[in-house]
Amino acid sequence: MIALIVNPSAGGGRAAKLLPKVQERLRALGVEHHTELTRDLPHAQDLARTAAAAGEAAVVLSGDGLVGAVAHVLRGYPDAVMGVLPGGRGNDFARVTGIPLDVDEACAVIAHGSPRAVDVGDVDGATFIGIASLGFDSEANRIANEAPPQLGGLVYAYGALRALAAWKHASFEVVVDGQARAFSGWTVACANSKAYGGGMYMAPDADLHDGQLDVVLCEATSKATFLRDLPTVFKGKHVEKPYVHVLRGAEVRISADRPFTVYADGDPIGELPCTVRAVPDAVKVLLSA
Repeated sequence: MIALIVNPSAGGGRAAKLLPKVQERLRALGVEHHTELTRDLPHAQDLARTAAAAGEAAVVLSGDGLVGAVAHVLRGYPDAVMGVLPGGRGNDFARVTGIPLDVDEACAVIAHGSPRAVDVGDVDGATFIGIASLGFDSEANRIANEAPPQLGGLVYAYGALRALAAWKHASFEVVVDGQARAFSGWTVACANSKAYGGGMYMAPDADLHDGQLDVVLCEATSKATFLRDLPTVFKGKHVEKPYVHVLRGAEVRISADRPFTVYADGDPIGELPCTVRAVPDAVKVLLSA
């Protein structure tokens, strides 16, 4: 038995539209399930907690934000299992782990996949599954979250372009496993996974199974350079630029010369200053063999 936890507003209503097809496909695959529609993230976490206590797999039909919120609950249950059906705008966790974006194929992973432990990230006690970032990314995420839903997966590029106009470089201090580094620039990103923002490979070498965070620092450049190089992030080639640096560690302390909200999996997760940690093998997820 699985608990199908659905955020009907995810992806601008995409999850709600997919739900009947998902239910039909799960029945055809012989997967017993009951469907629970979420009111908000705390309600979704309550549903996941109930599923874990009952020994049911918590299967999320939504975007990455709900995946991270459910992972936060399940990391407290050693035997709990999570499944992911991509129903949001970005679906980066599915993209990175090989869960098909096609709903029929994704349901087959729920029916026939095996639980595999993956790392999560932690920002001052809050859980994320993908990438926690701040600075320029804080503004871009805020704008993207307020954007018209009809933009679909383009919403993140839209947010970045809108944020660019008003951006002024910030001064950051980043301490990775005790080693401090200060710089002026755009963004700090702590990556548990490779991608965010609907296919932007911010940390192309990040690994969900290594107990480490890839810490991407983007130093100061002109806005023209930033705009010229922005498309390279979709193939992870930005890390070859001289103003981009990638560090690696299990614990990252971050502060800046002005306040920033930390965003992860598309949602606000914390405020500066903060400490970000990798939590190894924290959650079991149904994945293809």
